[in-house]
Amino acid sequence: MRIGYGRVSTRDQHPEAQYDALTAAGCEQVFLDTASGKLARRPELDKALLSANRAGDQLVVTKLDRLGRSLEHLIDLSKTLQERGVDLVVLDQNLDTSTPLGRMFFQILGSIAEFEHALMSERTRDGLAAARARGRTGGQKPKLGLRQVKLAREMYEEKGLDGKRAHTVEHIAQEFGVTRPTIYRHLAKPD
Repeated sequence: MRIGYGRVSTRDQHPEAQYDALTAAGCEQVFLDTASGKLARRPELDKALLSANRAGDQLVVTKLDRLGRSLEHLIDLSKTLQERGVDLVVLDQNLDTSTPLGRMFFQILGSIAEFEHALMSERTRDGLAAARARGRTGGQKPKLGLRQVKLAREMYEEKGLDGKRAHTVEHIAQEFGVTRPTIYRHLAKPD
């Protein structure tokens, strides 16, 4: 069975052209989403993938960018379909994974995705190493400086005339514009 899937990104776009192309291609069922391609949640795609679940079924899209959020997402979808024995047909690119050429195309895309991932990981490691060499360790900057921590500790330890604490942790936190847990965290650290 041929199952069609289409997606438009905004409410201003109209899915009729995709719907017409998918029905003309012989799709018995057509599912259409109105959602950004970056959204992970696309209910109509989920329905289309549930319908295209038997060996020999074909999932048909007009363009490859209508299907996946990213190259990695496309590869994952392709693997899922391949495991089920479902072929992917892309009308505009004349791509059909039931043919040797179509399968080769997706394998090339998979290799490119792996290469891109490896490059990003390498760049991240290089950037972290360069930052460490400059004395930066990463993470958030401390909310309070050393002088502020010292003042906060003094305020916390200060006693009033009645012998009780002169300042509450809530008051100290407000004074420095931070949360109570931040004050507690600094108070728990040794001087």
